[in-house]
Amino acid sequence: MTSAASFPPGRQDTLVIGGRMDADRALLTPRGELVRGCAQMLAARLAELPAGTARVDLDMSGVHFMDTAGLEFLEVLRDHARRRSMPVTTSRWSGQPRRILELAGLDTTDPLRTPAPRPSPAGSAVALERQERLHLLQEEVEQLRQAIASRPVIDQARGILMATYGCTSDEAWHILREASQLSNTKLRTVAESLTACAEAEGTPPPPEVRTALARALARRAAVTSPRGGYS
Repeated sequence: MTSAASFPPGRQDTLVIGGRMDADRALLTPRGELVRGCAQMLAARLAELPAGTARVDLDMSGVHFMDTAGLEFLEVLRDHARRRSMPVTTSRWSGQPRRILELAGLDTTDPLRTPAPRPSPAGSAVALERQERLHLLQEEVEQLRQAIASRPVIDQARGILMATYGCTSDEAWHILREASQLSNTKLRTVAESLTACAEAEGTPPPPEVRTALARALARRAAVTSPRGGYS
């Protein structure tokens, strides 16, 4: 590992761990997502470091997503530091991964440091607090995954509304959201119904979604134009 690794422009989903050696210091630069399997990838990368390595620093600025498996990534680093008796640090956490560290109760500036135990009248209280934090962590990760998965079909539905009714992107978003609320249907389901209807042999949306879309369109048209249409 003699030179910095180069990465393609744009978002990197699959984790890649590049880096370079600076004298006896290894600087590793993970890029992508910290998900299941990344801990094993890191362990293999650390095993490749030269025998004279005295310090390992990780720049985490290239990591844009982390789920609970990312905490195993940190455990691998802690174990490496203990076994080799060397300093290991991570820095420049940001965005969603930083939020995960916060929910896990870790110091975002030094997540490898073992948190000091909090005073508690009973050990069970500490266990309950950790369980609650883990539950929040898992919920937030799942919500983010759903949002990522839903975005393409929602963007497509907005495009259909914009092309059909001459509305703006923001107006199309409000129409979809209002239809979702009026029909008590998930936003992604409303978007999927609309895109399916626009296909060559598409099927019309369910009655409740169709009615909700019509009401949302009518309300938006009344707001944007006194004649009942988009200007």
